[in-house]
Amino acid sequence: MRKMILALAVLYPAAALAQTAPPLVGGNPLVQVKPKGTAEKKPAAPAKPQSVAQKLQACLEIDDATKERLNCYDAIFAPQPKPKAPAAKGVNDCRFVKEEDERLTCYNGFADKIPKLPQ
Repeated sequence: MRKMILALAVLYPAAALAQTAPPLVGGNPLVQVKPKGTAEKKPAAPAKPQSVAQKLQACLEIDDATKERLNCYDAIFAPQPKPKAPAAKGVNDCRFVKEEDERLTCYNGFADKIPKLPQ
């Protein structure tokens, strides 16, 4: 009987201490429970992903021959300049042109040829 009481006296505080903090994984709590009032709200309707053609047409709305328009094109196709870039057969090949003015002219040439898409 004494052993049982002694075991309970030793184990009970240890169990209570183990429940005070959640276990940590990489410094973060293993389980994160949010209160009911702070639930994240979902957006009403997620935006439709735009096609490459729609993104290029959006870039055409920026003033011509500006750094902003080139940055817009470069955001769609990351530039990968080559010393001797081949002649561009498609809009994707414009990213290989080293000179910024030539690259902008290349993008504009292909973007102007895209027919207007319904939105």
